[in-house]
Amino acid sequence: MKDQRHKRKEIYSVLMVSNTNGKSRQFQVSAFTLRFCAAFVIFLCLVIGWLIYQASVADGAQQVLRQEAASLKEQLQQLETEKEALTKDKLTLAAENEALQRQVEAAEAPEEVPEEETSEEEEEESPVPDLYPSDGVGMQKTSYSDEQPYISISAYTDAHIVAAGNGTVTAVSSDDTYAHIIEVEHEGGYTTRYLLHQDAEVNTEEGAQVQAGDSLMTITSDDCQLDYQVLLNGEPIDPLTIIDAKG
Repeated sequence: MKDQRHKRKEIYSVLMVSNTNGKSRQFQVSAFTLRFCAAFVIFLCLVIGWLIYQASVADGAQQVLRQEAASLKEQLQQLETEKEALTKDKLTLAAENEALQRQVEAAEAPEEVPEEETSEEEEEESPVPDLYPSDGVGMQKTSYSDEQPYISISAYTDAHIVAAGNGTVTAVSSDDTYAHIIEVEHEGGYTTRYLLHQDAEVNTEEGAQVQAGDSLMTITSDDCQLDYQVLLNGEPIDPLTIIDAKG
């Protein structure tokens, strides 16, 4: 029969001695426990080392990210500056384009012929009743005099007795001598009177506003006579002096 030998466990003794009172204490640790503790310590060191390495790697990554963020921020600021510059350039180009467009339009527009300058007297309407009182063919029969403070004019069918100037009709009447009497007041103290011996068609009424050249009467028979009188501030004047001065 073979001898059976029992393996003995390896046991290590740890002696701990106090440096104050000299007492000692002994601990016994098996080889397995000692190896396990050593392996655990080594594993713990490895874990701690790995954690430190990861922390350093993470810190380096954070620094890289910070640098990239700073770089991106700088690029963004540069882009904003470039954008502002481009906006200013765009506005400047738009203003130059508009100015050029106006120049082109001005060059293509037909040249305007300057109007002839007129004096203030020509621009303003004259208050003087300076028109000839008839638009038809006729002739002057009598001249103005102190005894006859008017001129006599012949008129024929379809001719019109017209207002000599702008004014207001103040009277439309008749008497034993004249079939129609029309009186018009003008600015500047002028009054004109249209005295027709024969019957005619009256084209106005008292209170009407008339313009120079408006028809007051239409002649309906041949060989009519119009006595035309002009008053200035109530005093008769020669109508031909007014017509000749303006006509």
